[in-house]
Amino acid sequence: MTPLFLAFLCLAILVILILIRVPVAVALGLVGFFGYASLDGFTRAGLAMGSAPVELAQAYTFSVVPLFTFMGGVAAVSGFSKDLFGAANAMLRGTRGSLSVASIFASGMFGAICGSSVATALTMSRVSIPEMLKAGYSPSLAAGAVAAGGTLGILIPPSLILMIYAIIAQLSITELFAAALIPGIILIILYSLVAVFISRTAAPASEQTPPAILPALGKIWHVVLLFLVTIGGMYGGFFTPTEAAAVGAFGAILLALLTRATNMSLLGKTALETVRLVSSVIFIVMASTIFSYFIVQTGLSNAISDQLLNGGFSGLSVILLLCLIYIILGCFLEGISMILITVPVVLPLILSFGFDPVWFGILLVILIEIGLITPPLGLNLFVIKAVSPELNIWDIYKGAFPFLIAPLVLIIMMIAWPEFVLWLPSMIK
Repeated sequence: MTPLFLAFLCLAILVILILIRVPVAVALGLVGFFGYASLDGFTRAGLAMGSAPVELAQAYTFSVVPLFTFMGGVAAVSGFSKDLFGAANAMLRGTRGSLSVASIFASGMFGAICGSSVATALTMSRVSIPEMLKAGYSPSLAAGAVAAGGTLGILIPPSLILMIYAIIAQLSITELFAAALIPGIILIILYSLVAVFISRTAAPASEQTPPAILPALGKIWHVVLLFLVTIGGMYGGFFTPTEAAAVGAFGAILLALLTRATNMSLLGKTALETVRLVSSVIFIVMASTIFSYFIVQTGLSNAISDQLLNGGFSGLSVILLLCLIYIILGCFLEGISMILITVPVVLPLILSFGFDPVWFGILLVILIEIGLITPPLGLNLFVIKAVSPELNIWDIYKGAFPFLIAPLVLIIMMIAWPEFVLWLPSMIK
């Protein structure tokens, strides 16, 4: 059995295991271990299995994951999202469709301290959907705006998925966060334009008087301060990513207690939830490391690159093909799993065609966002249904579909003008 045949066989087995609901960490670990053992024997495979946890434990950069995750968890239980929604609504002055646009803007601001798409969609569903329905918005627009806004949680820094990608691809977390900022702002604008267009028929002509703008803005000072200190401090070179994450976690606790937005009991529960989430991520990353060892040994990535280069494929055709594959995978796989399974295979291919890995990381996150709101299996859609059971699932599907236009337009912009993604990273190098 040739190494390449073994690689394709193991990939097929991996897909089958995931489809039958075997946990991703178990599937990756088993396929990686036995695949490696088939090439180099069980002794070498055992050494690889033993070294993966040690390497991960020694990775200083991985400490940002639990710290930023905890910061986002504190923000989620502290009611910051309600203040953000009120401030966004006040700034938009109650015009037609303002609540749907306010939901998107608030999701973007909440994502700046959360880092999770599911947490953003979950939190904003509780805050903004009841307000939109009470104001006479169609259920589809209310659900679609929240589903789309929720995806911003994994693009606007600090993003958990970008952190995982940086660790797997051995890239600077600071550069990735900087690269995500401009695309994140553009996506907020594109989502808002879609919401305004839909609001012509799905929102009332006149809405309730919004809150006064200055008092509403005064309620979000703590969120702005937290973002400026953590992310701004990292961009400005005052903190390393790990230091910024530690400052952010401490700052979130301090601000939540000072504003009496939470209590020690909720903070304790948030800490436990963070431990559960990060523990599962650690196991998946360890298993992915073993799987990566196996893929490298087979030479699969180099073989695919050689075939595409010799076949006359252009870089554009390769990117478009990968976009199609990731959109399909996004309908079935969760974002972190998708990155850990595919990046070991795809990244060498991207590099061989001369694409920047930082640019590709942002593109990959946007493709994952598409999967999150693509009917019928988009994860954000089911989160909204769970939080708002009064909504019909078909209304949620109908509402999410038009918002798919926004990330697709952003992808076209990124392919045509990659410079706007790489400009900020080049400034902080």
